[in-house]
Amino acid sequence: MANRYGEAALIAARDSAANEINPIDVWQSAMESLYPTSIAARRKGSPRSAFLGLCEEGLVKGIPAGHYKASKLDKACAVRAAALLTEGSQTWSIGTLWKAATGNSDQPHNSQLDVVMALWKNDLIVRKS
Repeated sequence: MANRYGEAALIAARDSAANEINPIDVWQSAMESLYPTSIAARRKGSPRSAFLGLCEEGLVKGIPAGHYKASKLDKACAVRAAALLTEGSQTWSIGTLWKAATGNSDQPHNSQLDVVMALWKNDLIVRKS
């Protein structure tokens, strides 16, 4: 089971793909459902941008590539992490994947990888060849 940001990514990916709804809208809806009393948690930008960044690049199954307003830094980390996972050369922990995706940054991840890992473990990341 993923944490709530990972759960939001799963809900948003499945709802957006099944109902052809903009991923921005389904992310917001998922966050309102999972965090009904915490405005701060609903507005947390890093997991949102990680999800939308993957969507922008066409890396979430069933969601077309497009412009979904992801921050460049969070998007870059999420896209790099997804690429490392699809290479399949090793088993990744969140810590080692974060270091590899950010070039050995000592800064802790801010739930971006919770989103990436939840999508990955549920086979919702497109494996580009």
